[in-house]
Amino acid sequence: MTGRNTMKISFAITAAAALWAGTAQADVTLRLAHWVPAQHSVQATGFEPWAQSIKEASEGRISIDIYPAQQLGAAADHYDMARDGIADIAYVNPGYQPGRFPIAGLAEVPFNFTNAKGGSRAFDEWYREYAAQEMPDTHMCLGFVHDPGTLHSVRQIRTPDDIRGMNVRPAQATVGRYVSLLGGANVQASAPDSREILARGAAEATFFPWDSVFLFGIDSVTPYHLDLPLYVTSFVMAMNLDSYNGLSDEDRAVIDDHCTTDWAERIAAGWADQEASGRTKAMEAEGHELYVPTAEEQAEWRASVEPLLEAWKTDVNATGADADAVHARLIDLLRANDALYE
Repeated sequence: MTGRNTMKISFAITAAAALWAGTAQADVTLRLAHWVPAQHSVQATGFEPWAQSIKEASEGRISIDIYPAQQLGAAADHYDMARDGIADIAYVNPGYQPGRFPIAGLAEVPFNFTNAKGGSRAFDEWYREYAAQEMPDTHMCLGFVHDPGTLHSVRQIRTPDDIRGMNVRPAQATVGRYVSLLGGANVQASAPDSREILARGAAEATFFPWDSVFLFGIDSVTPYHLDLPLYVTSFVMAMNLDSYNGLSDEDRAVIDDHCTTDWAERIAAGWADQEASGRTKAMEAEGHELYVPTAEEQAEWRASVEPLLEAWKTDVNATGADADAVHARLIDLLRANDALYE
């Protein structure tokens, strides 16, 4: 073999290796879909820093385009959007599809969480143990909760009995069942649609976190607020399986490093602070009234949740899971993270 032929072969091998390396490390753009406004705190303090960190950690190979405000699909469809590849990553509220994710529903039972930061750590660690059972056709990246919300209404609510006969917009499926147990009627609406149903009188109250009341304009139609950390809503960042499995090993490791309990808390933290500030905003807003239940009334609220918890256990036992063990695990993690309502 001549020197010239050897050089040609060497060049061809080098070029092929370079082409293979370029293919293996090809740039990837992932679509992250969510359904709250682009100006929502969870995007500015959560999704955007998370996406930027992924881009930096991957040395620019992975970019994430964010599609807010239901641009790729309705709020209730986001899990299926991740499953079907309409989005590569979707912001899922499990409670928007009643009965589909029964284990996740425990986080939605009122009077479990006192804060979103430790609560998000607890929820993420807890639900990782069950996500493969309930969400098998997506890859769970992480999960978190919002700062505890409460009832905001057109007339004052003090006790559980005040719900009887009211039309109420629930935050998610478990709270919807709670409204029914209290004798109220559910009016289903996603967060972006909540103001409209209250404004036209289709609902008289809504479950909502504090600052989101102002972000979505709900403060203009709900001057009364129950001053009690009543409930949280859980969220899961679900990833399309083909999008996840199709990444190179190196890029998948970057995603794995950003799908952690630490990141769950980091994504929740800025939003938690923003939501907590909404309570102060309501206290200072003209024409708004916050009501703090008495100790006896708080006991009534706590007792009113017991049938809801028992109903949740029945549903979860029907799936073959041990509801008592699942419940005890969440309580232990909430207590360990200083987030348990006691």
